[in-house]
Amino acid sequence: MPHISTGDMLRAAVAAGTPMGLKAKAVMDAGQLVSDDILLGMLEDRLAQPDAKAGFILDGYPRNLAQADALDQLLAKIGQPLDAVIKLEVPNEAIIRRCEIRFAAEGRADDNPDTVRRRLGIFAEQTAPVADFYARRGKLQVVDGVGELDEVTVRIKQALHRAPVVANG
Repeated sequence: MPHISTGDMLRAAVAAGTPMGLKAKAVMDAGQLVSDDILLGMLEDRLAQPDAKAGFILDGYPRNLAQADALDQLLAKIGQPLDAVIKLEVPNEAIIRRCEIRFAAEGRADDNPDTVRRRLGIFAEQTAPVADFYARRGKLQVVDGVGELDEVTVRIKQALHRAPVVANG
């Protein structure tokens, strides 16, 4: 099952210097989030690829209620049900520390501590309501995201096993 990260897709477009990548780079470097239309278009193209037909793990999308509605419409259009939404609970200071380490190692502008703090503010305002949206639908699974990668992975797998699965077809 493919892991589809909108952040990875954006960074690949930036690295390739595509027109969309250049637009996204300016927005990302300013610490803002890329527009819903750009992300949805990229996502629709990716979900049309053969490896995503049997299912996928979507990472970094939806980030706001408009994107959640757009995702619902896209999934209905392609006949793909949404089985579960995982929310990783991580304190802001832990996120900032992780990004500082990655910024020092990789120099990614979107990992600059000031940029991360701005994005966390945007998250609190725009993205946090998405969890309530999916909780009301019985799709939300909250997972402790603090710890070693293997520990968090086990927690995610356990949450997915608890989630009700919709039969495709």
